[in-house]
Amino acid sequence: MVNNTKTLKPWLIAAWPGMGNVAVVAAGYLVQQLQMEPAGELASPDHFDVQHVEVRRGMIAPPRLPRGLFFRWKNPGPGRDLIVFLGEAQPGAGTYGYAHELLGRAVEMGAERMVTFASMSTALHPTGDPRVFGAATGETTLADLKRAEVQPLEEGQIGGLNGVLLGAGIDCGVPGLCLLGEIPFYAGGVPNPKAARAVLSVFSVIAGIDISLDGLAPHIAAMDRVLLEILEKAKHAAEQQREGQDPDEESELKPERAPERDEAAAESSEDEGPGQPGPDYTTRERIERMFEEARRDRSKAMPLKEELDRLTVFKQYEDRFLDLFKRAG
Repeated sequence: MVNNTKTLKPWLIAAWPGMGNVAVVAAGYLVQQLQMEPAGELASPDHFDVQHVEVRRGMIAPPRLPRGLFFRWKNPGPGRDLIVFLGEAQPGAGTYGYAHELLGRAVEMGAERMVTFASMSTALHPTGDPRVFGAATGETTLADLKRAEVQPLEEGQIGGLNGVLLGAGIDCGVPGLCLLGEIPFYAGGVPNPKAARAVLSVFSVIAGIDISLDGLAPHIAAMDRVLLEILEKAKHAAEQQREGQDPDEESELKPERAPERDEAAAESSEDEGPGQPGPDYTTRERIERMFEEARRDRSKAMPLKEELDRLTVFKQYEDRFLDLFKRAG
């Protein structure tokens, strides 16, 4: 007689909205692809408040708090089951307490490990293949990342509950890890199914569950076109800003006025000495002002990137530039 009793306990996958919506797209795809069954709701009214009301055909709908729903998948084979928690919004208060409540429910459902998804902003081109970075709560889960050839996140922050839940797991003795999909730094507000596919591909290896990711292909193709369009518009706006033109004005671009700036870039190599080319003092001052503007307003990051590229000094400033987006989400 064959013993079909399962010995593997379920894993929890928890997701909330964040940059590129990588977590929600990935977890939502799991729910849809595996045809998961609803498995309850986490009611936490103390952690949420009503921030807006919906209007339909001129009528205001009754307000409701954001929901957090559990879904469960029973593996038809000998592998582990999965529990997915999808939160509509991040809590407005008591985030750490909310994370503990969620983990308590998940443990009651049998979960022995948790996985969260997030995004990592880099200078990735829309047509590039996203890398996956990882962070773990212990040596065992860190070893899982290394076996899957995931690059550990050396330093930084994972914002929101996609990160905070892992910290609560350390308190509760529930091991976990986070998979961060790479997204273009200028597109944090745009859903990124390509990054979601990347993290799901790694997750399937670590969890030992075969998941078809073909269903994401049409969405990836569509969003790639959108990201390329955003990139071109950002470049256009940066070019207009360099020319002293209002990006919103509907007028033809002026001929590029770069000779004097090119001279400054050329002088910089002499200014810095052999083997250490860099901007001259005046150019460095301008770059510092642009960095300060980009810290206050991320929409100013693209003009900064364009200027660093034009001066051929991006590599010298790359770490500082990416630090503007180091807070993963």
